[in-house]
Amino acid sequence: MRIYREKDYDAMSRRAANLISAEVIRRPDCVLGLATGSTPIGTYKQLTAWNQKGDLSFREVRTVNLDEYKGLAGTHDQSYRYFMQTNLFDHIDIIQENTNVPDGLAADPEAECARYDKLVESLGYADLQLLGLGRNGHIGFNEPCDRFVKETHVVDLTESTIEANARFFASADDVPKQALTMGIGCIMAARRVLLIASGADKADALYNAVCGPITPQCPASILQLHSDVVIVGDEAALSKLADAGVEICG
Repeated sequence: MRIYREKDYDAMSRRAANLISAEVIRRPDCVLGLATGSTPIGTYKQLTAWNQKGDLSFREVRTVNLDEYKGLAGTHDQSYRYFMQTNLFDHIDIIQENTNVPDGLAADPEAECARYDKLVESLGYADLQLLGLGRNGHIGFNEPCDRFVKETHVVDLTESTIEANARFFASADDVPKQALTMGIGCIMAARRVLLIASGADKADALYNAVCGPITPQCPASILQLHSDVVIVGDEAALSKLADAGVEICG
C-alpha cells in the first residue's frame, strides 16, 4: 500500500488524474473502474482537460461504475449514470457503448446484479479501480455490516450515507434508500486500486481503513489484503495517519 499526501483537493485530484492517465497511456484498451460522489469530480475535470488537449485518448477504454441508486432512471439528474455523463463521458472521446453503470430501473434488481457481475468478469475486471471513501468507511455502496458481500447486490443505505448525500437532493427524504453496488469481490479483483480522500471528515475512516482491523464494519479495511493499493489524500484526510507515524510519500 502506497500513500501519497497532497496539499489540498486540487493537488489530490491532479495526482489521481496522473495515475489514471498513465494507466490509459500504458494500456489504451484498459478497463477503468469508476466512482461517483463529490471527491472524484476534480479528477474527472483534469482528465477531461487533458483529453481535450489531445494528451490522451479514451477511445479504446471500457469502464465499469461501482453503483447506481435503485429506482432512478439514468436520465434523472441525481442518478450516477447522469453524473458520469455530465462530469466525464459527455466531454471525452470515449465510445458510449463502452461505458457501464448498473440499471437502477431494472424490473428484477437481483437479476441485474447477476448480469453486472458477469459483465465485469467478462471484461477481465478493472485494470484500475477508482474508489472514494464514505465517512463510515464504505466503498461503493458497501455499507458497514456483519459480512463482506462479494457479489453485486442491492443494499439498504445507512442513515449516515443518506445524510451525506442529501446535499445533492431537495431533502434527505428524496434520497433513495437503496442502491445497486458492485460487491467487495469485484473491487478486490481489480489489478490496482486507487482510493482518493479529501477533507478532515474522512480522516477517521481513512485511519480505520489503513490501521484498524479488517472488518466489514469498515468495508474499506478489506483493502489491506489487496496487493496493489494506492491512496491519494489531502493533508486533512491524512492527518490521523500522519499522527500515527504511517509512512506517507510527499
